[in-house]
Amino acid sequence: MVTKGNPGDNRNNKGPMPVFTVVGLCAFFYILGVWQRSGFGKGDSIAVAINRETDCSVLSDLSYESHRDGEAGAPDAPEGGVKEFKPCDDQYIDYTPCHDQRRAMTFPRENMMYRERHCPPQEEKLYCLIPAPRGYATPFPWPKSRDYVPYANAPYKSLTVEKAVQNWIQYEGNVFRFPGGGTQFPQGADAYIDELASVIPLDNGMVRTALDTGCGVASWGAYLFKKNVVTMSIAPRDSHEAQVQFALERGVPAIIGVLGTIMLPFPSGSFDMAHCSRCLIPWGGNDGIYMKEVDRVLRPGGYWILSGPPISWRNSYRAWQRPEDELEEEQKQIEDIAKLLCWEKRHEKGEIAIWRKRLNTDECTEQEAQSSTCDATNASDVWYKKMENCITPTKTNGSWKPFPERLNAIPSRITSGSVPGLSVEIFVDDNRSWKKHVNAYKRVNKIIDSGRYRNIMDMNAGLGSFAAAMDSPKLWVMNVVPTIAEKANLGVIFERGLIGIYHDWCEAFSTYPRTYDLIHANAVFSLYKNECGAEDILLEMDRILRPEGAVIIRDDVGVLMRVKRIVRGMRWKTRMVDNEDGPLVSEKVLFAVKQYWVAGDNSTSSL
Repeated sequence: MVTKGNPGDNRNNKGPMPVFTVVGLCAFFYILGVWQRSGFGKGDSIAVAINRETDCSVLSDLSYESHRDGEAGAPDAPEGGVKEFKPCDDQYIDYTPCHDQRRAMTFPRENMMYRERHCPPQEEKLYCLIPAPRGYATPFPWPKSRDYVPYANAPYKSLTVEKAVQNWIQYEGNVFRFPGGGTQFPQGADAYIDELASVIPLDNGMVRTALDTGCGVASWGAYLFKKNVVTMSIAPRDSHEAQVQFALERGVPAIIGVLGTIMLPFPSGSFDMAHCSRCLIPWGGNDGIYMKEVDRVLRPGGYWILSGPPISWRNSYRAWQRPEDELEEEQKQIEDIAKLLCWEKRHEKGEIAIWRKRLNTDECTEQEAQSSTCDATNASDVWYKKMENCITPTKTNGSWKPFPERLNAIPSRITSGSVPGLSVEIFVDDNRSWKKHVNAYKRVNKIIDSGRYRNIMDMNAGLGSFAAAMDSPKLWVMNVVPTIAEKANLGVIFERGLIGIYHDWCEAFSTYPRTYDLIHANAVFSLYKNECGAEDILLEMDRILRPEGAVIIRDDVGVLMRVKRIVRGMRWKTRMVDNEDGPLVSEKVLFAVKQYWVAGDNSTSSL
């Protein structure tokens, strides 16, 4: 940065000489640096110092540490011509644009349609910054966050009353405590998971990815981390209000969602295991369409767990206060659909039943004779597509390896040629490149792997190699594959033992505000340059990013300069650095930190 008193400090000077001087110095000291690294120069420290003074590649340092109790200070004054985004009204503190309660009530309730995604039209979008609630605090680090959430972050007590006897959640002073209970496991998730592990191999790495439908506060997924299983938890935004918000505050992957009329935003054959614990989904209704959707997203050999009604109805119908004949018919429907899907029932004890999807369906003649088969021409085209009452053909690309071996092994989808345009060489090169990129990120943001960032999002995940390079028990990554991406690689990502979702970044993500600690955006703005405005995408990033959360944007330098200009008005601190391959590469990296500010506070904490 130009120092005060330097003749080049006059930034309004329109003459060409200062520009030529800076460019010339940058080029000179780049060459000098290359010469020094070759072993013949001794002036590297001088070159670095002057390179910094001429502002060639590095802006002011950022502070990545949390400022939970920091005093508020005035925000940086935006430079002339920069649009300053004002705070939204306090009523929008927990605004979820595509799951807005008022808009939802205008849609039919049939088949839960009103709980699906319904995004606002362009003229109704908010162009302001979503505030954090007063008293907002940095979440506790994992694993303490699994058990404790600051009350101010999600101040909703209704579940502490509704689920008091089931040990879901308890209010204690200025925190919520999560004892690990659930409707079907009031004695704790550990004991429940141990019972499942007597049937399902949860300890050898073969079961790595799980789907929890109707997840509550996601205690099942939270405790499965002990088994090195990562769970995508799904719940609607309904009368229970903050289920998904609590899950993400705890550091557990979750999205707002429901099994309704549209397909789940995952490719076929993704999950190793799916789970429903009193999730209130009518599995036997609509000719089994919801079980067929679970069958679609389960990989061959995957498991489906159903606990609660109607399982073991003979022993529990009085406690459930439901007629015997109704429960009996409900379980019969589920059993019949499972047979149609060629699932093998492996266990039924108490109120828990477990089925396994067969590895090979060649002998499932009953399935072929009694049901229609879905068109598998484009099995990954699921975004806003209606569920079909058909069975998705099973594709067995080869045996899956245990985790963590499969994280860096060549996915069978690639070796079998199932993903056009992808080869073993492309995969290996991508993996190698992202290891290099992540190492470079860690040199700039030195607390990336310290545990400060638990919930991480990759907005354009490609093959999942960023997440693979970041892999640590301290964090998880939501791998987002844009619906307009050139190749649909989400199936490859799941096969690596990672989780992710399809999404269109011209719309809001299915999550609450302030649910991610770090957001990574590789070429997102170049990808969407002809689809929607950078302003829309950046405001959505700001909505889902926690106060004092970090952002890493990788893109062409021209794109980044436009992005940097927009975020000057968004209370972000930024720093741009060169590509790790040198300053002559047009791709650069923009690092940012969202400043701390809360509702009713027009100032921000100084960083």
